[in-house]
Amino acid sequence: MPSPYVLDLREADAAQVALIGGKAAHLGELSRIDGVRVPEGFCVTTEAFRRILAEAPAVEEGIERLRRVPPGDREAVRVLSGEVRRAIEGIPVPDGVAARITDALARFGERAAYAVRSSATAEDMPSASFAGQQDTYLDIVGPAAVLRHVSRCWASLFTERAVAYRQSNGIDHRTVHMAVVVQRMVFPRAAGVLFTADPVTGDRKAATVEAAFGLGEALVSGLVNPDVFTVRDGEVVVKAIDAQRQEQPTLTDAQAVRLVRLGRRIEAHFGRPQDIEWCLADGDFHIVQTRPITTLFPVPGPDPVPGPDANRVYVSVGHQQMMTDAMKPLGLSVWQLTAMAPMHEAGGRLFVDVTDRLTSPASRAGLLDMIGRGDPLVRDALETLLDRDGFLPSLPEPAAAAPGGPPAGRAPAPLATDPAVVAELVERSRQSLAGLERDIRTKTGPELFDFLSDAFQEHKRLLGDPQSLQAIMAGMEATWWLNDNLGEWLGEKNAADALTLSAPGNVTSEMGLALLDVADVIRPWPEVVAFLQDVAGVAGVEGVAGVEDDGFLHGLAKLPGGTEAREAIEDYLGRYGMRCVGEIDITRPRWRERPATLVPVILDNVRNFGPGAAEQRFEQGLRTAREKEREVLSRLRALPDGERKADETKRMIDRVRTFIGYREYPKYNIVSRSFVYKQALVEEAERLVRAGVLAEREDAFHLTFQELRDVVRSQRVDDRLIRQRKDEFRSYQALTPPRVLTSDGEALTGSYRREDVPAGALVGLPVSAGTVEGRARVVLDMADADLEAGDILVTVFTDPSWSPLFVGIAAMVTEVGGLMTHGAVIAREYGLPAVVGVARATRLIRDGQRIRVHGADGYVELLD
Repeated sequence: MPSPYVLDLREADAAQVALIGGKAAHLGELSRIDGVRVPEGFCVTTEAFRRILAEAPAVEEGIERLRRVPPGDREAVRVLSGEVRRAIEGIPVPDGVAARITDALARFGERAAYAVRSSATAEDMPSASFAGQQDTYLDIVGPAAVLRHVSRCWASLFTERAVAYRQSNGIDHRTVHMAVVVQRMVFPRAAGVLFTADPVTGDRKAATVEAAFGLGEALVSGLVNPDVFTVRDGEVVVKAIDAQRQEQPTLTDAQAVRLVRLGRRIEAHFGRPQDIEWCLADGDFHIVQTRPITTLFPVPGPDPVPGPDANRVYVSVGHQQMMTDAMKPLGLSVWQLTAMAPMHEAGGRLFVDVTDRLTSPASRAGLLDMIGRGDPLVRDALETLLDRDGFLPSLPEPAAAAPGGPPAGRAPAPLATDPAVVAELVERSRQSLAGLERDIRTKTGPELFDFLSDAFQEHKRLLGDPQSLQAIMAGMEATWWLNDNLGEWLGEKNAADALTLSAPGNVTSEMGLALLDVADVIRPWPEVVAFLQDVAGVAGVEGVAGVEDDGFLHGLAKLPGGTEAREAIEDYLGRYGMRCVGEIDITRPRWRERPATLVPVILDNVRNFGPGAAEQRFEQGLRTAREKEREVLSRLRALPDGERKADETKRMIDRVRTFIGYREYPKYNIVSRSFVYKQALVEEAERLVRAGVLAEREDAFHLTFQELRDVVRSQRVDDRLIRQRKDEFRSYQALTPPRVLTSDGEALTGSYRREDVPAGALVGLPVSAGTVEGRARVVLDMADADLEAGDILVTVFTDPSWSPLFVGIAAMVTEVGGLMTHGAVIAREYGLPAVVGVARATRLIRDGQRIRVHGADGYVELLD
């Protein structure tokens, strides 16, 4: 009769993870792959572990106490996890379990040695590998020793590192159980690790073999330096041998290639790149463990198995939109359905395939020039790929058109430098938005989704309006013209920065100044300020989600000055409440939905500014821009051919001030429309909750638009799919998206390749001139910002929702951004020195550290 406590590995498979854990499940799967040798053994199932817990209430109590420990409380984790481990190790293995284990050992003989390995149910998952988190014991001889080490494996479920890892991955300690693998020991000549994809670059075609003589534990533990082989296309292309330690490499090239070929078979079976532990004994490779490589950034479509397919190149959309966080499926799909270009999803982010434009000489130069002006790191990464022989095909130059051939397409008429052009474009967008808001009110059920599909087409029509695109490009091209020509003629760096200060019609910069006006209404009322300080305190302790609705706005009405304060905040939300951090993902909570998010910024404005600051700042910027214009034109007229240069420059100054503010309006319109879409979809999700179809309305965010449409039509949902999507989203949040990604999975970040910066300085892209020294405030969430006048904001990215913070800081440093991304445009609008695209800035700069930002030269000095 089969035992509930012991299962032979040959009978194990992936469907039994809950019974045998991830490691044992993978070993059972491995044993079924043709040509793969797995050491014999068995698994002590989670039923044995559950029996231990059932017989030891104190252990269950300890686990419950551990579950309540806040993430980051390392001392509490250390103390409580130690108590739980000692309690488990102190429990004798129950007689029935011990007897089954002893019986299973008998077939190997009394002198057999074993490897005893932990196999947790949350181990070796696609989203979290738990590599190295639980314990393994080697060369264990005799039933008593095996039983003792089975208990130690059970206890290792609660090592400090395993507990912290589960906390960081959002995994409840109570839902994880431990099985134990017992295998016949193999005493190898060599052992090591095989990564079927390059663990550093992500290249799926390059496998890495690490090898050392003897058992592999010394290598895995970092006690020896391995020989390293890189294998690509069936041959060793790079080899690093520790010549001081040995005369001969651990493996021959032929053996390394044979091992990789075996690894490819394992990879194909599991459908994704693998981290494989192997050993070589008697001329054969034995596989003792395999797990997915969870740190690789996914590629668009299914994870590729290396093959001869043509290479593709993808550029990150998030780096252009200044939002590199993972997005939920509904947000991804709505952005895809409303975007002007096809976009591909990978790792919860969106990418555009630029392969065809790179291989076409007619479009390559234009693409590189446009991308290079915005983000030189992306251009450098693309040029790195173009420099590789054979990576991309190079198409022939197009033949010249024959005389009398078809005429080229007509270019659009030049755009006049006239503010009326911008006013008309804005009015068109407003009318379209008003029509959307009016017509969507009566739409529900399947009819709503039909309506939204049509609305998405109108959305795309507005985005693709040729005159709108001309207006955007007019402002950008005038900026580039001024910077290039005034740099050449006058030696001015980034001259357009001062010339565009307080440009009219910039809806994003107006949003930041408008919050100063809100502070003016609140400042005279001490009771209102105190009340808002309490609201900010609740949000800071419990998370902004603790003050999700507008409840605090109702509370204001009871206070002296509260009615005025509430009206000011409501008016602001009426104009800008559709915005939020990460706003390109419609599933993100908007300010209108969580107005308490704005309270800390309002209080900073109350503290750091006096009355009328918004108007004063705008007027000061306007005066500075006019003075800069007079100075530049005067200096130009003193040059040879100066009148012509001055006249051309004046035309470009007028042009940039006419159109550069409009650069921000299409994004404002996109977000305004998206909030209307979201409100309708959330109402539909709430109907599904009331009907018992969805457990909670946010479950709808983990479905694509089409999937949600099908759920509304059928009134049925696949709960397993939603759980899977939630797990995937959690794993995607831990990944850093690359600027450029290939179909091989290689992630490229690019390099500035500059030598004109001081030693130790952090290099970035100069986007707003000026030099400022001050205290760095590293802010990863706008809701956590606590800024004082003169602080330098250091963060990953800033989309338009961060603009209210810009009015109170002295300079800005970001990890993501380009010359014409929103944060850079607003930094110039406010005269704020800024350097963007600084790799790992939030990790290399300490919060509170003094730094100096060189906005014109593009680098940051660390001063202490």
